[in-house]
Amino acid sequence: MIPLQGRSVVVTGASGGIGTCLVAGLVEHGAHVVAVARQSHSLMVLKDKHGDALEAMTCDIADDADRTRLLVRLRSLQTPPSMLVLSHAMDGFGLFEQQSEASLRRLVDTNLTSSMLLLHAMLPLLRAQPQAAVVAIGSTFGSLAFPGFAAYSASKFGLRGLIEALAREYADDDALRFQYLSPRATRTRFNSPAAQALNRELSVHEDRPEEVARRLLAAIRRGDARLQVGWPEKLFVRLNGAFPWLVDGSLRGKLAAIRRHALPLDTRPDTENLDEPVSH
Repeated sequence: MIPLQGRSVVVTGASGGIGTCLVAGLVEHGAHVVAVARQSHSLMVLKDKHGDALEAMTCDIADDADRTRLLVRLRSLQTPPSMLVLSHAMDGFGLFEQQSEASLRRLVDTNLTSSMLLLHAMLPLLRAQPQAAVVAIGSTFGSLAFPGFAAYSASKFGLRGLIEALAREYADDDALRFQYLSPRATRTRFNSPAAQALNRELSVHEDRPEEVARRLLAAIRRGDARLQVGWPEKLFVRLNGAFPWLVDGSLRGKLAAIRRHALPLDTRPDTENLDEPVSH
């Protein structure tokens, strides 16, 4: 197992359901956590709970000025960061044609571009450490594109591609590892009421965030390059890679239900929940 004791770990989306549980697990294993999220109140709750083991940073990762301010703070830490956990995300349930250009741009900026830019800026800090890791909390939809989540799937496919490519680009650097870890549907406030209703109709199993965080933390400590949580999700991901037409046929039969629940994204409240990790 890879030790976490005494390490400085940056966690984005730290105030979300899975993020909060991940922070707790990291602190329990002796890490000092820099918790990053948009919501200052939620971060203060984390700070009150974990005390000196946690530093709270209110920051919108998709905002250039906020990201620069975060980097300045990270460079000044007494214990430099040796792990970056990217667990922030924006929901994207809705029919593609009905989503606005602004919401599509915001989704890609949040889920992919901001992660890429933060990682690019932090790589020199991470590579200066004896052992470093970049952990992306991904999504089943980053391997299996799902109708009603077209833009979201595209952003998560992109994040998976980024992490996989970097793992291969630094394959000869034993001090730096890259991990893409994918939860399936998780019972958190990340899911809109419409997405929750769709999950119920399709009998999609939803995991508890505490259990998801436990499995993710175990994968982080093992150094797993990839993880897909849940069955039959593992099977569907493998089928989609080898025999995508089988998945095409299965999902075609669900289109009526998906279209019924996929209300226009811009008409639903709280569609930009950046502090929640992905839920599929």
